[in-house]
Amino acid sequence: MISDRKAYLGVSKSAKERKWIERLDERGTSIASAIAQSQGIADIVARVMAGRGLDLEAAEGYLDPAIKDLMPDPSCITDMDLAAERIAHSIIKGDKIAIFGDYDVDGATSSALLYNFLAHCGIEATIYIPDRIFEGYGPNPDAIDQLIDAGHQLIATLDCGSTSFTALERAKERNIDVVVLDHHQVGEELPPCVALVNPNRQDDLSKLGHLAAVGVTFMTIVAVNRTLRQKGFFGAQCSAPNLLAWLDLVALGTVCDVVPLVGLNRAFVTKGMLVIRKHSNVGLSALQAVSRVSGPVRPYHLGFLLGPRINAGGRIGDAALGARLLTTSNPSQAEQIANELERLNKERQALEQIMLEEATAQADMLLMADPDAACLVTSSPDWHAGIVGLLASRLKERFRRPAFAIAMGANGQGTGSGRSIAGVDLGAAVRKGVEEGRLVKGGGHAMAAGLTVEEGALHSFKAYLHDELLSQVGQARASDEMKIDGALTATGATEDLVNLLEKAGPYGAGNSEPVFVFPSHTIAFADVVGQGGHVRCSLKSNAGGNLKGICFRAADEPLGKLLLENRGQPLHVAGSLSLDHWQGRPTVQLRILDAAEPVPLS
Repeated sequence: MISDRKAYLGVSKSAKERKWIERLDERGTSIASAIAQSQGIADIVARVMAGRGLDLEAAEGYLDPAIKDLMPDPSCITDMDLAAERIAHSIIKGDKIAIFGDYDVDGATSSALLYNFLAHCGIEATIYIPDRIFEGYGPNPDAIDQLIDAGHQLIATLDCGSTSFTALERAKERNIDVVVLDHHQVGEELPPCVALVNPNRQDDLSKLGHLAAVGVTFMTIVAVNRTLRQKGFFGAQCSAPNLLAWLDLVALGTVCDVVPLVGLNRAFVTKGMLVIRKHSNVGLSALQAVSRVSGPVRPYHLGFLLGPRINAGGRIGDAALGARLLTTSNPSQAEQIANELERLNKERQALEQIMLEEATAQADMLLMADPDAACLVTSSPDWHAGIVGLLASRLKERFRRPAFAIAMGANGQGTGSGRSIAGVDLGAAVRKGVEEGRLVKGGGHAMAAGLTVEEGALHSFKAYLHDELLSQVGQARASDEMKIDGALTATGATEDLVNLLEKAGPYGAGNSEPVFVFPSHTIAFADVVGQGGHVRCSLKSNAGGNLKGICFRAADEPLGKLLLENRGQPLHVAGSLSLDHWQGRPTVQLRILDAAEPVPLS
């Protein structure tokens, strides 16, 4: 149920139909004051920290998270010692090793990380990334056969493999060892392998289930490195590597897989961004250049500029491009791959725009027929299966309820992806649908799921989802609130303030960006820019200060329309602050998240 806390600035229903509330209650405000005094930091930074659940004890060391303090012994993860011993054995023998990775950013960075470590140890591994359309997710028997026939004596699966029973059975039949490094949910039954390192397996007690696969891979190379040192492997011909130099890959994969940026993950990203800024990875630097990243790299750049371009290869092109880019040391090759990913990303954007228009029209019709529909299920035989996850995400954002987008194939089956809202477990609903025979296959977690469904079963699956999710969705939508960290004016939104706030970052999943309200600021300018329908505007305070604002993909949304229709009028505007480094000069910019018309306060 929606809280009974007083609406901030009286906003009980914003443009996004949310109630605004102050993030800190009276107790939180007291904690913030204590943090500010004990740490000697600005009150606003302390308020942000307290608003994200930190108490006085947890605040110690928070602004400079150290990996050595936050990373436990890798051996705490089940099967880690077995994996380290087996990989080290193949390195010492000089075996031919294959890396089987997933086709997303987490898979690409995990694969590149292990590849680079093996290369340092004198092993030129083979990276195999499956084709999303023709092979699907995870190892398959044909690919396993191909790798074994090529002479590989050890196969490591990264960001996949925990549920690949058939493929790993094939490897066992052919007497080839497999090590699985993964982080996806897994049942009690496990596939045959030498070691399955996954902090989300049910018998694991490490409490590291929040790691992305690249985080699990990093902990694995730490363990392998230790084992090699104990065996006397490192010497004059091969020195021990500087593992921290590869944290750029760990940061990229962690941010792009949208895992919680808390604890060890936050340290990985904080330190990894420092490595990225050194431009030591040739491929990553080339990708930054084509992505037109300006200013110091931040999580935003990783998640919204670099990540989508790497993903574009897996969605509509060569799935191995990302891993190839991140492992090359040839600047010319890096530039060529980066340009190809840029081209594929533009193609992906064009396809997505066409598909999104059709998906949105379908969703509108579904809601006209049933305004209380719990889940939006859209489908088309014309859609590209590599882009349906993006469609589902857009629909979820626009209509504030779970959504699926399904690409129907010529074989009578549809391949789809779903995205959920907070408080609605979509993965559980899909897994139950598989158990009840409603789906060919499927899985996922609370916020995202994938499935394969027979075309003839689509209608009944829609009805099942409605019944299964109706109660959860109703409660989640009723309690949809925007938490406000404080009020500012345009004159108070300074570069110094943004730099102060950065100290409590990096922000992302599990450590949300601070949200500030600019009360009764005049919309001095507003217009639509870019192919995505972004709304750019200028906010002016009564004191005369001006602040640039941008509202992404909002021109046709209620929020965008409110901004455009109120030129010259005052609005309460909420958003997050950042620095725009266009043309090398940092300028404060507000990423607008919501707005509301001022109402008289009683």
